[in-house]
Amino acid sequence: MTERPATPKLKTKAAPATERPRTGGPRAIADLMPDIGRAAFRKFGFVQSSIVTRWAEIAGSHYAAISAPESIRFPVGKKAGGTLQLTVMSGHAPMIQHMLPEIVERVNRFFGYAAVSKVALRQGEIGPAQAERRPPPRNLKPVPVELGDSLRDIGDPELRAVLESLAQGLANSSGLPKIG
Repeated sequence: MTERPATPKLKTKAAPATERPRTGGPRAIADLMPDIGRAAFRKFGFVQSSIVTRWAEIAGSHYAAISAPESIRFPVGKKAGGTLQLTVMSGHAPMIQHMLPEIVERVNRFFGYAAVSKVALRQGEIGPAQAERRPPPRNLKPVPVELGDSLRDIGDPELRAVLESLAQGLANSSGLPKIG
């Protein structure tokens, strides 16, 4: 047997580590949070949290006292034709069952498109849902008279409230916003 001579290992200098240039750059956490929250809410079926908070306005106070929306599930890849999961107090399911077409219509009117096509009922306990009432901040100036008078003619209460809020914001600002 012939032994091979050991080959000496050559020491080579490692190339200096160069940093890869970053793509994108740093982002604020506040920019990332809506995407994170949106994914979590969609996973659990809450497309828009206002359907839960404004259920009494959508379904009516009588039906809101005996039912509560639990979630909305959409078919994969679609944002319409979903199934609304309603929790209904025991004994009231037959009455709600008769009112389902009207409830579907009201929910779709609230969203502005045919978001819900089916409703699944589940019997359970409904806690008393009370709207959160906060007192207005103390430093608010009153709405100018010329704006307040013109808003009284608007018939839609929700539109009037939004326009009053806008007028209130303009009254409390230091003038028109500067675009630059």
